[in-house]
Amino acid sequence: MASKLIRIASYQAESQQELSLRQAFDLLESKLRPPFPLTIPNPQEYTQLNQAIIYGVLIEPHFAKIHIKHLHAIVVDGYKLFLTLLVGIVNELYGKFVDSVKDQLIWVTREMIDVSAVGIDGLLVCLLRQIIGGDFSDGNLWLCFELVSVCLSKWDCLLEEEPLVLTSALYTFLRLLSDHCRLSSNLELGVLRQLEIEFCVRMLREQFHLCLKIGRDLVRLLQDLVHVPEFRTIWKDLVLNPTEFRIAGFSDISQLYCTRTSSRYFLLRITPEMETHLRFLLTHVMLGSQKRYQTWFAKKFLLGPERESLVVDIVRFLCCAHHPSNEIIQSNIIPRWAVIGWLLKCCRKNYIEANGKLALFYDWLFFNEKVDNIMNIEPAMLLMVCSLPNYIDFTHSLLEFLLLLVDNYDLDHKDILIRGVSSAFHTVVQKGVESRRPSPPRSTTLTPTLGGPTSTQIVMDDAKRTNDSLTQEVKNLRHKAQLQEVEQERTTKQLKEVMAIAEVETAKCKASHQDTTAQGRSQSL
Repeated sequence: MASKLIRIASYQAESQQELSLRQAFDLLESKLRPPFPLTIPNPQEYTQLNQAIIYGVLIEPHFAKIHIKHLHAIVVDGYKLFLTLLVGIVNELYGKFVDSVKDQLIWVTREMIDVSAVGIDGLLVCLLRQIIGGDFSDGNLWLCFELVSVCLSKWDCLLEEEPLVLTSALYTFLRLLSDHCRLSSNLELGVLRQLEIEFCVRMLREQFHLCLKIGRDLVRLLQDLVHVPEFRTIWKDLVLNPTEFRIAGFSDISQLYCTRTSSRYFLLRITPEMETHLRFLLTHVMLGSQKRYQTWFAKKFLLGPERESLVVDIVRFLCCAHHPSNEIIQSNIIPRWAVIGWLLKCCRKNYIEANGKLALFYDWLFFNEKVDNIMNIEPAMLLMVCSLPNYIDFTHSLLEFLLLLVDNYDLDHKDILIRGVSSAFHTVVQKGVESRRPSPPRSTTLTPTLGGPTSTQIVMDDAKRTNDSLTQEVKNLRHKAQLQEVEQERTTKQLKEVMAIAEVETAKCKASHQDTTAQGRSQSL
C-alpha cells in the first residue's frame, strides 16, 4: 500500500514510525469523526488516539480542524505526548514527507503555539534543524520562509512562553543570512532575506538580553553580516556604543567574548541525519579506513554550488558538540582532528577555508580554563601536531592563521586574545593533550574528496623507466625529504616558541593576580 505520508522507493524498507501511525489511524478511523465517544481512554488507547490524530492531521487537510478539536477534547498531558510523537517523526522522516504533509506540519505547529503546548520548543527546534545551510532548493527556502514567518507572527506568544526558542531562531537565521546575502542578485530570495533581516534586527534591538544567552558565537555570526546595512549599524553600536542596547551591566563586547556558547546552538545547523552519520564516523570507523565514508558523506551533504559553507558549521559542531569518551580517545577510531583536517582541505573557496579555521580556533581566542572545556580546543592542537610528519605546510598555515588572529581579530581587546591563546596553550600542554598524538598509517590522509590541492603520487612504471631515471628520482626524493625535515624542524621550533610565550604570559597573569590580591589584603589590614 502506497504511503500518503512519505515518498518511499520500491527498494526501501518501510518506516516503522510511519507504519505505527498508519495502523493506529486505520484501527481508529471510525472514531475520528464526530460525534466523538465520551469515554475516557486508558493509557494505551490514549497513545493510539494521539498517533491516529497525528496521521489524520498530516494526510487529511480537509479534516485537520476536526482532528485538532478531537485532540483538544481528549488531551490530559498538555499535548506532551502528541508533540513527542510529532518531533520523532519529523526527525526521522521530514526529508521524505510529501509536500502537502509539510504544509500541514507548519499548520499544526501554529496550532500548538496558540495553545502553549508542552514541548512546542522542541518541535520548533527540530524544524529549524531541518533547514540545510547552503541549500537554495525551493523546498529548503520554503521551510526558511515558513519558520521565520511563524516566529514573526507568533512573536508575543513565543516571547512569553518560550523565549529561548527565539534565541535558537536568531542563531539559525543569522547563520542562513550569511549565505542568502551572498546571492543578492537572486530576486526570489529577496522577500525571504528581508523577513530574516526583520526578525534578526527585531531580536537584537528589542530583546538583546535574550541574544546575550547565545554567547561569543553571536559575535562571529554578526561579523559575517557587517556588509548588510541593517547589521552594520548594530555592529557599530555593539563595538562603539553598547549602552544603546539598554541592558543593565552590559558595557563592552568583551563580556560576550567571555561567555561560552552552548553546544545546543551548534546542533541547530546540523540536520539530524547529518549528525547521525558524523557520530557514526567518529565512534565506529577505524583510523585509516575512513576514506570511503568521507567520500560518501561529501557526496551526500557537501556537493552543490553553495553547500561548502556547511564545513564551518560542521567544524563548530565537531569541536564543541561532539566530545568523545576516554574509551574512544584511547582506541584507533578516527579522531575529530582528522575529520576537521579533511574538511578544511575540501574547501575550494578561500573565505570558506578562513571561516573554517576561525571556527576551529574561535574558543582559543577567549579560552578560560575555569569556564571553557579543553575538549573544545583539543582538535586544533592535535591537528597541528599530527599534521607535522606528512603535512608540514598545513601545520604552518594553521599556526600562522592563529597568530594572525591574535594580532588582528580585535585590536582594542588584544590583551584578551593573548591571554586566551596563552591559556589555551598552557592548558593543552599541562593536560598532556599533545602527547595523545597517535601513529597513524600513511593512508590517513587529509587529501580532499571534493577537489583542492592533492598530495603528490609517484606512479612507478618499471616497463617505461630506465635505471638512470629511477636513480634521479631517488635523488629527488631524498632532496625533497631533506627539505621537509628542515621545514618540520622550523615549524616545530615555531610551535615550541609559541608554547614558551604562552607559559610566560600565563606566569605574568598569575603574578599580576597575586600582586592584586596581596594589595587588596594589605589595604584591608
